[in-house]
Amino acid sequence: MIRLSEKVAEALRLKKPVVALESTIISHGMPYPENVTTALAVEKVLTDLGVVAATIGIIDGVGVIGMSPEEIESFGNHPNIQKVSRRDLPMVYANQQWGATTVSTTMILAKQAGIHVFATGGIGGVHRKGNETFDISADLQELAMTDVTVVCAGAKSILDIGLTLEYLETHGVPVLGFQTKHFPAFFVQQSGFQASHEVNDAEEVARIMVVKQDEGLRGGILVAVPIPSAHAMKKTTMDRAIKQAIKDSELNQVSGAEITPFLLKRVNELTGGESLASNIALIKNNVRVAGLIAIELSQLRNKITHHKVI
Repeated sequence: MIRLSEKVAEALRLKKPVVALESTIISHGMPYPENVTTALAVEKVLTDLGVVAATIGIIDGVGVIGMSPEEIESFGNHPNIQKVSRRDLPMVYANQQWGATTVSTTMILAKQAGIHVFATGGIGGVHRKGNETFDISADLQELAMTDVTVVCAGAKSILDIGLTLEYLETHGVPVLGFQTKHFPAFFVQQSGFQASHEVNDAEEVARIMVVKQDEGLRGGILVAVPIPSAHAMKKTTMDRAIKQAIKDSELNQVSGAEITPFLLKRVNELTGGESLASNIALIKNNVRVAGLIAIELSQLRNKITHHKVI
């Protein structure tokens, strides 16, 4: 049920670096035309590094691994794209629908294609009051099951980050702070919690990935990259906006898959558009780090293969 672009297929065949990118950010994460502009700019970050970008989405019931610029434009303008998690895949495929891949489904399709590095903005997690509502993102369970390394700016600030990290620890997911011991909170550099391990550079991440895969240790790795300081927002500003956004979501009885898009949109409104600018900056930074990891992974894997042949 997947189709690889020629560029992605060739890169994988030649064992060149490839990074997966999600499509929910195009359909649900940002308004048009910023969504399309950002998606194309993010791909260019990878291209400039010599890495192949594989933006993933579902078009007419087929998982496309490496969407073309025209397909990305169509995604940005499409009036009825479903946000697709693992549970939704069979129906979207069977009914030949368009679907935007979340973190969980992007991981699934990336793994099926043979892509091991995926960059996103921030992962989903345990929602506030999640210990009462059991509102827990499928992203966390996917990280526990699927062998893909996810590079992000931590968990979205609208979540209960402490419970999110506890969930990941329970399921044995390594949480690596990229050049930091602190776990970031999307728009702000520090959440008040720590990552399980600090890594110095992309090469160290690649070595950890290889060991984990070779030892048959199931599940993904989370690499948490703080938003660049020039684009970070004040924690007090974000806390105030999030508190109001949550209150508004409760008044409007927003729940389920719609809660995250609603909260992010409302936070952007409450911050006068500042959070959207920060969102774009952190995504580009995450993608850059993911590209460096993919390069190191490719070089390391090719070196190991070469030694085995000799």
